[in-house]
Amino acid sequence: MDLKNLISSTKTIKVEHPELEGFIVELQYIPREKLRKIADRATTQKFSKKTHQPEESIDNARFLEMYVEELIKGWTGLKYKYLPELLPVDLEVVESEDSELEFTVDNAITLMRNSTNFDSWISSIVGDVANFNKSS
Repeated sequence: MDLKNLISSTKTIKVEHPELEGFIVELQYIPREKLRKIADRATTQKFSKKTHQPEESIDNARFLEMYVEELIKGWTGLKYKYLPELLPVDLEVVESEDSELEFTVDNAITLMRNSTNFDSWISSIVGDVANFNKSS
């Protein structure tokens, strides 16, 4: 049997944040090949006036958007009252701090873009392939 036939590219896990009780994020495993394709799609070529050669550069914002879209498949339990632990927010406009911030790709991107705490936690989870091989 070929190893490539055993690789699961649709493996998802649900992980609870260790400091935010009930906040569970659903993450999908991203194989290296798919991650490379995301990077390629986020790469642009520009002509350098200095070297007179085309230069590739990665659009980090675009990469993050595509990465989060593939990686974070949902969440539950992200209460508004938890947000100050993740990033600076103004909760005065929220009716109830115990209500939940709904999952949207835009909300996930915003959280990854603005919360070092959340980004680091997610990176530590997806950086350990053993998390995707645990029995559900």
